[in-house]
Order: sequence, then C-alpha cells, then structure tokens
Amino acid sequence: MATQRCDGCDRRTRIGGGIGDFWTFAGGSTEGMDLELADGSEFFLCFDCIERLPDDRDATRADVDALSSRAEE
Repeated sequence: MATQRCDGCDRRTRIGGGIGDFWTFAGGSTEGMDLELADGSEFFLCFDCIERLPDDRDATRADVDALSSRAEE
C-alpha cells in the first residue's frame, strides 16, 4: 500500500494501486487526489480536505493554507 501526506491536514492518505498493491493484492480505495486549483497551484488533498474547500467559488492556494491552520487547532 502506498501513502502520501495530504497537503491540507498532513495526514497519511492511502493511494490505491501501484506496485505495492500488485504483490499483496490489497483492496481498498484511494483516500485523496491531486488537484490543480484556479490559481494554477497543485496539491494532493485527502477527500475530507477537499470537502472543506469552498464550493461557492474557485479554490486557491489561500484556501489550502487555511485548511492546514484549521488542522492545527
């Protein structure tokens, strides 16, 4: 199983597929994805952090920075 840290909350997030799953035949789904935001910045975010992004406008780097400050509280 491969993991990657979420850029929003810094939590280890499972990435489905890859060579690690080839040998173990481990099931399970991916817990996050890479996103390119409206300002051109790119981040890997877990689905929980994606849900916390604004949906009334295009998300930007500032919105992802706000996620990390909320995770520290």
